[in-house]
Amino acid sequence: MYAKGESLKRKRSKSQSAMEYLMTYGWSILIVAVVLGALSFLGVFNPLTFAPKASAGGCQVIRNTGLGVSNLEGACNNQVPQYVAQFDEKYNYVDLPYKQLSTMTTYTIVMWIQETTLSAGIYTYDINGEKLEFTPSGQIISYIYNGTSDSKAFSTTVVAGGQWYMVAQTVRYSSSTVTTSHSIWMNGQNQSTETFHGSVVTGATGSSIGSIWKQYSYFDGKIANVQIYNTSLTNSSIETLYHEGIGGVPIDLNNLVAWYPLNGNANDYSGNKYNGNLNNVTFTSDWYNRYTQP
Repeated sequence: MYAKGESLKRKRSKSQSAMEYLMTYGWSILIVAVVLGALSFLGVFNPLTFAPKASAGGCQVIRNTGLGVSNLEGACNNQVPQYVAQFDEKYNYVDLPYKQLSTMTTYTIVMWIQETTLSAGIYTYDINGEKLEFTPSGQIISYIYNGTSDSKAFSTTVVAGGQWYMVAQTVRYSSSTVTTSHSIWMNGQNQSTETFHGSVVTGATGSSIGSIWKQYSYFDGKIANVQIYNTSLTNSSIETLYHEGIGGVPIDLNNLVAWYPLNGNANDYSGNKYNGNLNNVTFTSDWYNRYTQP
């Protein structure tokens, strides 16, 4: 048994040793923690950092027009892209061949987006008014114009800046009832659907990625893997595209009109050769820090 005073001395000695340990190694532990946090923020521990990346044109659709057969050829295994398109809200967009793309009254547009700030323009199907855009609060609107009035379908999900989302717009025209229904989708789920009397106005002079009418409301963020179909894809098809991830391949080759992976260029890899033209758009390989494979 130790005397009371000796026991107190031993406790003090242990406390002093602990403090000396913290003073000696505490700064080292803090520095290591800061370095690990910085590396994590930069995506070093993200499994995609070292994952194989698809190169531009590594997967594409080959069309045998004589036989009416379309096939995917290349490394079509849903690899994440090496690059994505970077928009900075400064008069930049991808100009698309509107004469081929702005004539559909039934269609689907699918793309992956990462918004930096809440800018308005995402995609314009036709300069008369078919488009996808943001609200100031961060919702996404499917906007359709029938020549006299407009119709809007709002997403229930509010976009978080820096987060990747798969966004889709489906439009279905019924000539028998002269009505059009359109829906907004996010991450494979239907957000809302609106129906109005009349058809979609088509055949005007503009179609673009990253702006509204190539004139204002430019996108600020990143866009990848834009797919355009001349049919209204089903719920299950859109959900399947989402689970394929940002590098997913088209799901319906017969109805695929254009495919813009935006993996380093604005070429159309659908086999239809509807290549886009870049207007102040750049490409970045530093895109996957906030991306998680579905």
